[in-house]
Amino acid sequence: MKPRDIRDLVHFSEDEPRHETLFESEHLWSEVICLQGAQGLGPMSDPASDAILLVISGEVSTQIGKSRSRMKQWDAVPILAGEELTLKNASEDPAVVLLVAAPPPTPTEPG
Repeated sequence: MKPRDIRDLVHFSEDEPRHETLFESEHLWSEVICLQGAQGLGPMSDPASDAILLVISGEVSTQIGKSRSRMKQWDAVPILAGEELTLKNASEDPAVVLLVAAPPPTPTEPG
């Protein structure tokens, strides 16, 4: 597999958080999420996938299950299968996070 430079996936939108898939296989999935201003995601969860959230830059506030925390650059946290994740930019500066899940999350049906 060819290496990728994560910086190539860092793009921001005034309208909504940006998601860019980093790697995806039958057993692993990862994406780079770019947040600016008060942008956030969630709650989201997958009943069969464990995940790791890593803050690449900036600061984010997270709620995983009932636990809340503020995370800064290089902080990482596990998210167990079935736990809900809510994520929000927590500073004036943009934030970039890496979300890695195994196995890949189950796609949701548009509702």
